[in-house]
Amino acid sequence: MPGRIHDGTLLLARLLLAAALLPTGIARALNVAGFALTLAGTGLPSPNLVATFAVVVQVFGPLALVVGVLPRATGGALAAFALAMAVLLHPFWLFSGPAAIAERTLMLADLGLAGGFLIYALTGPGAWSWQGWRASRLFQAPARPAQPKSAAPKAAAAPKAAAAKAPRPKRPSTRAPARTAA
Repeated sequence: MPGRIHDGTLLLARLLLAAALLPTGIARALNVAGFALTLAGTGLPSPNLVATFAVVVQVFGPLALVVGVLPRATGGALAAFALAMAVLLHPFWLFSGPAAIAERTLMLADLGLAGGFLIYALTGPGAWSWQGWRASRLFQAPARPAQPKSAAPKAAAAPKAAAAKAPRPKRPSTRAPARTAA
């Protein structure tokens, strides 16, 4: 895929993955006690602590996903969260009939989200993200200063030596160029 199409597709995928969690995370953030009661109904110990942690992950994880910050950590944390919530909140094996089908569907949807988050963790966010912006800023080639005229005769004097020892390209420096006295 060409670069822009690839980066645009990765951005769209990040937005869609975030859209799957962020609205629920905001709703749960507005009613943490209700979510804690839901978790307590599953028999989970310390439901208030788990509910608070889940709300933090479910609100800030999608925001980090959209911006493209720390893709491996964000993708891994969101995948683990989706797997844990799928098992805790959608135990379809405890139900029968239409309720079991609905719970199984919800569990499979959460597992699909976990797969999407793992793919994000492995592929990264692309160039249209915070990480892509930082990488482009850090690894841009610094502007080369004009060579003094006295360097030209030295290079012409030894063409064979210059051909034998080709200079290695320098790594880009993050330091600002030194100022020269006028």
